Amino acid sequence: MDNRFGDIETFLAVAQEGSLASAARALRLTPSAVSRSIARLEQRLGVTLLRRTTRSLALTMEGAAYRDRMSALMAEMTDVESRLGQEEQGPRGLLRVNASVSFGIHCLLPILPRFLARHPAVTVDLALSDAVVDLVEERADIAIRIGPLRDTRLRAKKLGRSRMVLVASPAYLAARGMPLRPDDLDGHDCLQFSFRRSVDSWAFRIGGRTVQRPVQGRFFGNSGEVVRQMAIAGGGIARHGRFHVAADVREGRLVEVLGDFSTGEGEDIHALYSAQDRLAARVRAFLDFLEEELELPD
Repeated sequence: MDNRFGDIETFLAVAQEGSLASAARALRLTPSAVSRSIARLEQRLGVTLLRRTTRSLALTMEGAAYRDRMSALMAEMTDVESRLGQEEQGPRGLLRVNASVSFGIHCLLPILPRFLARHPAVTVDLALSDAVVDLVEERADIAIRIGPLRDTRLRAKKLGRSRMVLVASPAYLAARGMPLRPDDLDGHDCLQFSFRRSVDSWAFRIGGRTVQRPVQGRFFGNSGEVVRQMAIAGGGIARHGRFHVAADVREGRLVEVLGDFSTGEGEDIHALYSAQDRLAARVRAFLDFLEEELELPD
């Protein structure tokens, strides 16, 4: 049976003790067992690691290089195992999270201090971007996605659903008038997105059926937050997930329009993570925290 790690440990003990007999005593093996282990290692590597005489034992040049490299690797392996063992004591380490700008600002940042307070051994690295990133390339542990899921390599935990709403600022509506029917949008500036496939129509419920209504505007933003800010500034009518603008509507910065024609459609919100069998404690803790603490407006 191949026991290469045992052979490496035996070699490192011989290199440290300076003799086969001393290494045998330290490892609680017989000298012949230590000698056979060294012979197997030399045969597998194809080099001589030790020069033996009747009175002394010395490392060859290759033996010294192998000792230095293996000592570093074994120390690193011990450190990794120690850290993994500490995971059983509770969540710890660096947690990398990726989310859209709007979700990060309006949903994650308000609750993240509670997560950090609950798990003092965890450090959070939060990256906000409306571009869809690859978890492996970005070395992210968790990514929050809004809308249809496309990456089947990952596991997904549904966090909720956000209804789509149309909003505009009171100043814009005072200047341009409140649209009463979807057809009234012909006389309005509709704010659109440029960071994903262009959507040039909005859905409405008219006469008991869903109708796609073409919209036009002279402004495109590369993130939901940019479009939200433009709407607050009076730039036009925007279509957002409810979670993104609920506070603005509640506090009067934005007003919902054409609500009577809403289809009730929305976008699912998921936390994506690696499909590996055993999740790190910090990842499990964050997923549980989101399930408990995340509140999405109706």
